[in-house]
Amino acid sequence: MSESVLKTSEDKMKKSIDSLARELASIRTGAANSSMLDRVNVEYYGAPTPLNQLASISIPEARMLVVTPYDKSSVDSVLKAIQMADLGVNPTSDGTLIRISIPQLTEERRKEFVKDARKEGENAKVAIRNVRRDSNDELKASEKEGNISEDELRSLTESVQKLTDKHIAEIDVMCNAKEKDILEV
Repeated sequence: MSESVLKTSEDKMKKSIDSLARELASIRTGAANSSMLDRVNVEYYGAPTPLNQLASISIPEARMLVVTPYDKSSVDSVLKAIQMADLGVNPTSDGTLIRISIPQLTEERRKEFVKDARKEGENAKVAIRNVRRDSNDELKASEKEGNISEDELRSLTESVQKLTDKHIAEIDVMCNAKEKDILEV
C-alpha cells in the first residue's frame, strides 16, 4: 500500500512536468516553432477544434511558419483564430495558405515571455507540492489506521520529499533553459 502511494505520487509529479514542458514549448522565442500554435482553437462547423487537427504547419525558414488548412474553405476562420490568439504575430493569407512571419522580439517582449515561463514553472511547482501534501496526508491516515508504523511513516514521508525535491529541481532546469532560450538574441 505504501509503495503504491509513492508510485502514484511519482506518476502525478511526472504528469506535472510533462504539462510544464508543453506550456513552455508554446511560449515563443525569436525563432519559428510550430508548438507556439498549439493553444490556437479554430471555430470549425460550430465546434472549437485545435489548429493542428485542421491544418499542416511547416517551417520553411527560421522565422516563418506556413499553415496549410486541409479544407480550403476554412482558411478565413483559421486566420481569424490565429489573430485572436494574441501571439504577437500578424498572419497573412493568399486564399489557400497562411504565412506567419515571426518578428524579432523586443527586449520588453522577451522579459514578458520570461515572466510567463517563470509563472508556468511556479504553477508546476505548486502542483508538485500539492501532490506531496496529498501523499503525506494519505500516509498519515494509513499510520492512524495502523497499516504502517511510525518509523515507516517517517521513512515514506522522507521518500516523498526526495521525489518532490527531484522534480522541483527538474522544473528549475527546464525554466532556466527556456529563459536562456528566450533571452538569446
